[in-house]
Amino acid sequence: MTTTQELEFGLDTFGDVTRDAGGNRLPGAEVIRNVVEQAVLADRVGVDAFGIGEHHRDDFAVTAPEIVLATIAARTERIKLGTAVTVLSSDDPIRVYERFATLDAVSQGRAEITLGRGSFTESFPLFGFDLADYETLFEEKLDLFAAVREEKRFSWQGNTRAPLEGADVYPKTEKGALTTWIGVGGSPESVIRAARYGFGLMLAIIGGAPERFAPYADLYRRALAELGVPELPIGVHSPGFVADTDEEAQELLFPYFKEQRDRIGRERGWPPTNRDQFDAEVATGAVFAGSPQTVAAKIARTVETLGLSRFDLKYSNGAMPHEHLMHAIELYGNEVIPLTRRLLAERP
Repeated sequence: MTTTQELEFGLDTFGDVTRDAGGNRLPGAEVIRNVVEQAVLADRVGVDAFGIGEHHRDDFAVTAPEIVLATIAARTERIKLGTAVTVLSSDDPIRVYERFATLDAVSQGRAEITLGRGSFTESFPLFGFDLADYETLFEEKLDLFAAVREEKRFSWQGNTRAPLEGADVYPKTEKGALTTWIGVGGSPESVIRAARYGFGLMLAIIGGAPERFAPYADLYRRALAELGVPELPIGVHSPGFVADTDEEAQELLFPYFKEQRDRIGRERGWPPTNRDQFDAEVATGAVFAGSPQTVAAKIARTVETLGLSRFDLKYSNGAMPHEHLMHAIELYGNEVIPLTRRLLAERP
């Protein structure tokens, strides 16, 4: 499957709280500074985009991605700066747009945003929202964000906040609208909504074979065509890790992957992850782990199968030390990206 959209390669992190080489947990402040260094390296080795997730719990250090991204903007030159994701349901769409339009200004047009419900719910009680309103909050706030994104005077009415009449929002972006994606984990309704608003589609593939998401990519393209909307980008966000060899990547990753997945599993009632399950995810599932050659081949297959114009590797994996993450970024930029482009160019 082909696309006319130019292929881009990104890296995503949730600012996972890491440990040092001696196994000691790092303070959140140091983790945030390390994320900045990781982004600076990504820019230097030719990665196209860098995304930071928003979380409000003790295993992730970043609660305000746009502040970290603004710091990164001052130290980088070309890399796009976005989120993975912004939890719009528990935020104010107008303030979100204002913050990211400001980021777009200081980064000279490099800001983008991925909107979603988020896979964690801690922000809802923290900011005074009722989880019973989970769906309504997202639907209405997304609708308001879309109105703001037009960057024109607008009126809006819903059930989750006071109505707006003849409102306007500043600053305006120099390109006329903020680059916006919707993060989708497997809901056809969300796919169609992304098409209706004219937002890019970011598929969060965190388990199972990537080709399972082909129907969602096809649905998005059909919806765009029926709405008369020109082709828009489709991306994938998936976890992974790059090391010098397949064995090294998998042996380094597994204990951190298992520790993080099992903690989340205890909260959600999942059984513990075992090595066979991990190996299956690496071989045919959603985990892109291995040598540069192995990771590039798997990305190329996924890009071709789904017709992607963006692939984002979620390179941070639980408490894995900063030094390993930096080496993975070097390999991703210097080897994985050019190898993937070469593989795709060689295919008929």
